[in-house]
This record gives sequence, structure tokens and C-alpha cells, in this order.
Amino acid sequence: MEITKELWGKAPDGKDIFRYTLMNASGAYVQLGSVGAAIVSIVVPDKDGKLGDVALGYNDPLAYFGDGPCSGKIPGRFANRIAKGKFTLEGVEYTLPINNGPNHLHGGPNGFQNHVWDSRIEGDAVEFMYFSEDGEAGYPGNVKAIAHYEWSEENELKLILTAETDKTTVVNLTNHLYLNLDGDGSGTVLDHLLELNASQYLPTDPTQIPLGEPADVAGTPMDFVEAKPIGAEIHADFEALKIGKGYDHCWLIDGAMPGQLSTAAELWGPKSGRHVEILTTQPAVQVYTGNWLKGSPVGKTGREYEDYDAVAIECQHTPDAPNQPGFPTTVLHPGEVLEEAIIWAFTA
Repeated sequence: MEITKELWGKAPDGKDIFRYTLMNASGAYVQLGSVGAAIVSIVVPDKDGKLGDVALGYNDPLAYFGDGPCSGKIPGRFANRIAKGKFTLEGVEYTLPINNGPNHLHGGPNGFQNHVWDSRIEGDAVEFMYFSEDGEAGYPGNVKAIAHYEWSEENELKLILTAETDKTTVVNLTNHLYLNLDGDGSGTVLDHLLELNASQYLPTDPTQIPLGEPADVAGTPMDFVEAKPIGAEIHADFEALKIGKGYDHCWLIDGAMPGQLSTAAELWGPKSGRHVEILTTQPAVQVYTGNWLKGSPVGKTGREYEDYDAVAIECQHTPDAPNQPGFPTTVLHPGEVLEEAIIWAFTA
């Protein structure tokens, strides 16, 4: 494995932004950036062996600050939504910034994704570290988060997320990678085939906060138990799809067990023949079909993104978990280590 590091730019505060390239013996490679510990590129072969980039992203490192899509980055301290920006922990109510309708999303406007992380090459891996101070964005506790990335000779990208705190807090970490298996800038993913290892999803209110009880996907447009085109029912007369202008919902992974890897999703690009299996230790997966990509920063190919040009398959804990005791806990105590893994295994 060949890993190179380059100075990619300067943040507005003057901090150096680095970009790392991890290349295997076949020439397939991944690029990572230190803004938000981002996945910038994933270059893998198609059915004819031709290499192509399947990850959305930007050439300009400054475009990663405050971008609406949160492209390829690690949002935090809490990925996804927290209702009305409030939660109570150990009898204390905490108030967070509102940045998504009436709710708090992805740690707020100054979340983990909009900071330059410390970074280093560690053996055959690249590690990013962000230190979130007590009270940052309203959250309690000093939290140290680490994103550890590895790239294999078999074109598998592995991400291990860890976090520690000195005060009881809530943490939900994921990577907000957008995929288009026919290639970044190639157009819609509505023809991509998606399969989810999930027979239940979480219905939401109109502001996309889960109502609490999961619902069976059977007989609804939310059913991806067997692979089907993403766009097959995306415009169906179904309340969930009207709320989000497409898919932007959380599915519960069947048979998920803490600390155990299980398949969350599989995705196929019909033109390229590329396939990715996504495995995780997390209990849920948020699928977002890029419903609001139009107006994003210009992509790496120089083309402006349109809605539905990519899909984000975000392995995580459930949204609004701090307010919903029936969901798997996202509470992290001093002395504990949060550790979750996500693997993207690419084939063609």
C-alpha cells in the first residue's frame, strides 16, 4: 500500500489542509482530506477494468467548509437530527443550535464536518483526530474523536470511528459519503439498484423527526429488501417521500448486534457494472438520495450537481436517539470508548 500526503490548501483560520492518497497494487486509490476527515475520491475499476471516481466531492478544499451536502465528511458531535435542538441528560437540559427547520442537524452549522482535523499516516492507515471542547455547540464534555481509514488490495475501504469523553454526553458518528457508481459527474443514480438489509424503517413527522415506532417496509415504497432501482417509487404518492422530496429516512438493520459487522446495504451501478457492499457495526442506516444537491459547490469534474446525482448510505445510530429511550442509546460515559466500523467493499 502506497500512502502519500500533500498540502492541499489553507483554512480560513490559516490551518494547513492536507490530502492523502492511499493506492493499492492495482492502481485503485482513495483520497482523504483533513476538512471533516473527508473521503474525497474513491477510484475503482468498472466491469471493463477502467478506473473511475465514484465519490462526490470538490477540487477546492475550501468548498468543503459549510457545504450543504456535507460531502464525504464526518458530521458530529451528533449525526442526523435532534428534535428542536434539545435533550436532557442526567437531569440537565442541553440546548443546541437550530439549523434544519426547527431541529438540530449534524452537530449544527459548526459541526465536526466544518473543522480541519489533525491527521497523520499510521502504518498502512490514515488517522484523523478532532478534539471537541466541553460546551461546543451546546454539548457537554470534552470529546476526542478519531477516524481511522484503511484501503485494501481488494478495494475495500474500512473506517473505524472512536470517541472518548470526560463527561457524560451523546455521540453519533458516521461518514456522509455520496456514491455514484457510474462515476462522479455522470448524472442520476435513480437507475442504480439498491438493496437494504432492513425490514423496518422509522416514519417521521413533517420535520423529519422519527415518531418513535418503526414500521414494516412491506407493501410500501420503503421496501428495498430485494434490490430495485432507487427511482422505481421515489415519486410515489406516499407521505414519507413527500416530506423529504425523495428518500431521506432511517432503516433499522435486521439482526444488528453491537460490535458485530453486518451488511447494511448493497448498491449496483447499471452502466459501469460496479457494485458496493456496505457493512457496519451500527444499528441503522440513513439513506438520502441527494434530493437537494442542486446548488452545491461545483464537483470535481467541473459539472454542477443536480438533485438525485448521488446517494448517501449513512451507517449510524438512529436520529433523535437522545430524546427517544426506545432507540439504541447514544450516551457515552467517561471511561467508555465508542467504537464503530463501516466498510465499503467495491467489486465489478
